[in-house]
Amino acid sequence: MQSSTRIRTAVVAALLGLFAALSGPGSAQADPAAPTESTVGDLTGFSADGPVYHLRAGTAQARVSFVSDETFRIELAPDGTFTDPAGDAIVLPQGTPPRTHWKERSDRYDLSTGDVTLRAYKSPLRFALYRADGTEVWSEAKGLSWDGEKTTQTLARGGDEQFYGAGMQNGRGNTSHRGQTVEVGVDYNWDDGGHPNSVPFYLSSAGYGVFRNTFAPNTYAFNDPVATSAEEQRFDAYYFAGDAKDVIGQYTKLTGKPFLPPVYGMEIGDSDCYLHNANRGERRTKDSLKVADGYVENDMPNGWMLVNDGYGCGYEDLAETAKGLQDRDMELGLWTEDGIDKLGDQVKAGQRVAKLDVAWVGDGYKFALDGCKDAYKGIEDNSDARGFTYAPESWAGAQRCGVQWSGDQSGTWDYIRWQIPTYAGATMSGLAYTTGDVDGIFGGSAKTYTRDLQWKMFLGTTMTMDGWAASDKQPFRYGEPYTSINRDYLKLKESLLPYQYSYAHEATKTGVGMVRPLVLEYPDDPKAATDAAKYEFMSGEDFLVAPVYQDSTERDGIYLPKGTWTDYWTGRTYRGPTTVDDYSAPLDTLPLFVRGGASVPMWPGIRSYRDRTAGSPLAWDIYPQGASSFTLYEDDGVTREHRDGAYATQKADVRAPSKGAGDITVNIGASKGKFTGKQSSRPYEFSVHTGSEPSAVKLTGKLPRLGSAAAYAKAKQGWWYDRDDRGGVVKIKTAPLSTGKKFSVKLENTSAVGGRNAAATAAVSAPRGQEIGAGTPATVAVDVTAGRSDVTDAAVSLDVPKGWKATPAAVRRIPAGTTRRVEVSVTPAKDATVGEARLTALARYRSAGESRTAVQRIAASVMPPPPTGEAWASDLEWLSSVNGYGPAERDRSNGESGAEDGKPLTLAGKTYEKGIGTHADSDIEFYTGGQCSKFTADAGIDDEIDGYGEVAFSVEADGKVLWTSPKVTGASAAVPVDVPLDGARHVRLKVTDTNASKTGDHADWGAARFTCS
Repeated sequence: MQSSTRIRTAVVAALLGLFAALSGPGSAQADPAAPTESTVGDLTGFSADGPVYHLRAGTAQARVSFVSDETFRIELAPDGTFTDPAGDAIVLPQGTPPRTHWKERSDRYDLSTGDVTLRAYKSPLRFALYRADGTEVWSEAKGLSWDGEKTTQTLARGGDEQFYGAGMQNGRGNTSHRGQTVEVGVDYNWDDGGHPNSVPFYLSSAGYGVFRNTFAPNTYAFNDPVATSAEEQRFDAYYFAGDAKDVIGQYTKLTGKPFLPPVYGMEIGDSDCYLHNANRGERRTKDSLKVADGYVENDMPNGWMLVNDGYGCGYEDLAETAKGLQDRDMELGLWTEDGIDKLGDQVKAGQRVAKLDVAWVGDGYKFALDGCKDAYKGIEDNSDARGFTYAPESWAGAQRCGVQWSGDQSGTWDYIRWQIPTYAGATMSGLAYTTGDVDGIFGGSAKTYTRDLQWKMFLGTTMTMDGWAASDKQPFRYGEPYTSINRDYLKLKESLLPYQYSYAHEATKTGVGMVRPLVLEYPDDPKAATDAAKYEFMSGEDFLVAPVYQDSTERDGIYLPKGTWTDYWTGRTYRGPTTVDDYSAPLDTLPLFVRGGASVPMWPGIRSYRDRTAGSPLAWDIYPQGASSFTLYEDDGVTREHRDGAYATQKADVRAPSKGAGDITVNIGASKGKFTGKQSSRPYEFSVHTGSEPSAVKLTGKLPRLGSAAAYAKAKQGWWYDRDDRGGVVKIKTAPLSTGKKFSVKLENTSAVGGRNAAATAAVSAPRGQEIGAGTPATVAVDVTAGRSDVTDAAVSLDVPKGWKATPAAVRRIPAGTTRRVEVSVTPAKDATVGEARLTALARYRSAGESRTAVQRIAASVMPPPPTGEAWASDLEWLSSVNGYGPAERDRSNGESGAEDGKPLTLAGKTYEKGIGTHADSDIEFYTGGQCSKFTADAGIDDEIDGYGEVAFSVEADGKVLWTSPKVTGASAAVPVDVPLDGARHVRLKVTDTNASKTGDHADWGAARFTCS
């Protein structure tokens, strides 16, 4: 009998006892009898000691300590004795406290700084916070309370108050927690709904945040009133006043600013076990170099490799492996499965990355936090490198020493979906680097891997893990088109490293990570806190990322907030707030939008940051609109010299029209600062998305105008207007210029992003579901929609794969505001790969007195020849195949994780030579092309299961369910299937689990056959 998946977390728990080890205070089972709650009574005593105030209420004592003008601490000891079990483990020294003053009033004491006043009401003792202008921030609905298990604060909830934080909350966090109960503590649920890397901190849109200074589990019920509790017999909380970014900054000043990763840490990493790998056969540690060669040979970035990621894996030849990886532009990482005692020697041998989810764990979160700090320090104490660690199940303060990793998941579409809000939401708790394995650790597929990798290139850090799924998960394993798409996105991240690294540095100052919920940048947008923005995020201030999380070539429900947004791939502009539906997203297209006014620094054309030389260019990708700026941060990327001031900054200021026609000036300031390896001079490149051709481009004098892409590529200096690139881009390059001197580039008589008359811009789209046959002449429909002006003399063409043929089509006139469908003749190559093909539709036209271009990526499906005669389903090409465990099998029962490892198909004692073996849940799609009249089979659970299992079978055609079986168990007789197809073009055979237990769901389609003309 076969389990549907291997549960790695259970193995961890069994080996190391982690369920007990990390539970921390409050882990004991509760008494069935509900404890009696007590609430603090009337104030019976008050005294002041500088910025510390003591308040007594009978036997209970409270203490208020001010840390800064906007940060203070409230403690309550129900029995009158203060304790501090967290000590200095989380909170860092804060320096000199602020000047404070107090005043007694008839009903309260006012404890004030220059910015806030904390009111301590007398009868009963109850706290409320006010700003200096007298407006309320928060107030307790009743006094602090406690029972035998927990202490609780109860706050009044504002009419539209929203709540965020609590660390990494899987599937949640980038939209409001209002009305929800959020748990903070270990639960070993690394899937949707779990909460690894919890943080006992939350923030409110009312202008405050709260951090519970404890290692105990917390529960936050954001109802009315709000009740927040910690499982301990004391109350200890810090409060911060300000907007969301201010609060995150104050919280991370208290508990530690995020660390600055080395540049290689922001490249993708690779993890596997190599020494005596039970899943992959006998291997040696240095075999990792063969995998490293795969990255190099496939021209793919990779920053580091973890070479012992497996229980009991171990390692050998460490120094030689480290040197081999360095020769391939990678660094060595190790999993601390044998603790961190050997870390010093390992680092001296070349280790630069430590993954910390086993063996270093002791009793409670404090030990976990200490492990993060000790491993980070161990790297730094034994090398000149920066500490760089990965860990799940961490706690407040871990942002200063590591990446918070969401644990072991399976690669599925649903996994992609719920991870989107997870990492952006974690930023609201000061976690600047959160991530999950590309396509999970178990399961996965070529498509889910590619889709998952795309959007994770816009996280600060990420890695791919091998060895636990049926096949390894390097980005080059799946063949074309996946390898090329993965390469493009890995290289896109590499080119964006100057942008992302600048945000990494910013996080060390502000505490705010690069990956952000929309509400953090658009707090006044009422939709930003809702599900309208749940499955998208900001990467810095300039990129809005809306991942595809379904097996689809379109994305609906992309919410764009106020401002101008440009499609990164097509140049099409949108005016927010708006919601974009039917966004065309072929497999190679991540829905990605750039904010109007963005200036993005880039390193063009590199595989590794080490490819940069003294003469390498710095490129600026500019979306001009109004006045905007970006400050580039640079250092050596590897050592800790930046902490002593060895870094440089360079500011780009752009002045452009807010909309429509005008001049654009790009001012590049002098690079201020020094570091080892700093370029004294460098060439610059600019891509300025204007949509309208300038009359001239000047740099001290007129730059030469170039007439083609080839001429631009050869020239050392000059400019070219590429009309066909994303709606019109001015491309500029300079000869090397001193980094110590400022300079300006001026584009005359051009426009803001979107063109001189953005409203007149035409849009190109295509209907979904277009199908064409290999080697067969066909047409592809392209829709051209005119803007507010007529489109004239439109020529519509398709950029098609090599070996295909396409004939452009012309349209004389399209009236303003109308759509014309254009049929473009296409003949795919005879050997065209069956499946999705990406085509690019390009429309050249005139509108509003200007020559313009609109472009759109579209997907068309290349179909196999439809079946003829009597066709066995197992002999046909499958358009898609999803299976609950391992691959669906042809003419075999469902086996283990590999292909063709099943047994003979057997139902109720009958053996079938032909058929399909699956494991619920499964879904196999066939192309029948309207040529088949019926489908027949015998359906049942394979005899090898000995009576286990419970499933239902179904047949769907063109989106409609034609037949569903009754519930089938391992003891049921085979169910005859005879379903008329009536000329259906697509048929899906599905098996679903019916009892919420996938154990034994080995479902066979015996003698599965199509009858066709």
